[in-house]
Amino acid sequence: NYLEISMRLYRLLRDSEAFCHHNCSTAGQPPPASAGAALEELRLLSGVLRRAQCLRRCKQGLPAFRQAQPGRDLLEEFQRREPYKYLQFAYFKANNLPKAIAAAHTFLLKHPDDEMMQRNMAYYKSIPDAEEHIKDLETKPYENLFVRAVRAYNGDNWQTSTSDMELALPDFFKAYDDCIAACEGSREITDFKDFYLSIADHYIEVLGCKVQCESNLTPIIGGFVVEKFVATMYHYLQFAYYKLNDMKNAASCAASYLLFDEKDEVMKQNMVYYQYHKDKWGLKEEDFQPRSEAVRYHNITTLQLEMYEFAKEHLMDDDEVSFLEINSWSKNQQ
Repeated sequence: NYLEISMRLYRLLRDSEAFCHHNCSTAGQPPPASAGAALEELRLLSGVLRRAQCLRRCKQGLPAFRQAQPGRDLLEEFQRREPYKYLQFAYFKANNLPKAIAAAHTFLLKHPDDEMMQRNMAYYKSIPDAEEHIKDLETKPYENLFVRAVRAYNGDNWQTSTSDMELALPDFFKAYDDCIAACEGSREITDFKDFYLSIADHYIEVLGCKVQCESNLTPIIGGFVVEKFVATMYHYLQFAYYKLNDMKNAASCAASYLLFDEKDEVMKQNMVYYQYHKDKWGLKEEDFQPRSEAVRYHNITTLQLEMYEFAKEHLMDDDEVSFLEINSWSKNQQ
């Protein structure tokens, strides 16, 4: 019971963090520029103060922030699904095999090389009807929509495939926005530094969290990670729209895909094909532009990574960089 409650409280804290940061995202917009560039810094900092005021008010009204806040290390354990390791054992000892099987599977998706859990799962699979209980307890709605869309695609049901994939895209983008918003939570301050170095240190930690959101949200289906998940969704959409003779959407999805993989020769040939027949299909120049939500996602992820790489090169000590790279590698393996 305590473990289940802790999981619910973690989700409540994560969702509350995202809620406040979404609600306050426009509160820090600086006022119109005043005459003289010397005031630009004050304008930006005044926006920071207004956003801080908004966040403070928001958090004062939510139950998740009325208790002592967990440390970053503990939150990362929840993100890595560590509680499911203990839940699996507790369910097994309580003779609740359906929940034990689901917890073991959920843990293994992030820790595929864990030998003990592999042995546990091998035992569970020897039990009759165990397969029906093998499910990911952390599955997001966009994952189910994506699977449904791919199944429809493989069955040449193009209309259903596009409908489900078009639902999966915005749901993923919402999950991504929630993830990067939740990264802006509390931070433990353990040292004394100059004003700008202190701000930079905090933001580097936030960036380190944000650049992990894409991989943390990438589905694992049938034991395999769906590489380039957003690009893959546009790839499916491009062909499905083509089969539906919806060339306008096919062209924009092809352009969206190329944002994430500009060297893909097959998709480049598709774009040439669409442009060659543009008069026949009544396509205009704007139809060959990537979709706005794809541009936004691409720009955010690209800029965040560029900023993080800059910080690693110019602002972090070698020991800090080595620790972050090892920690990041470990999380990706898990």
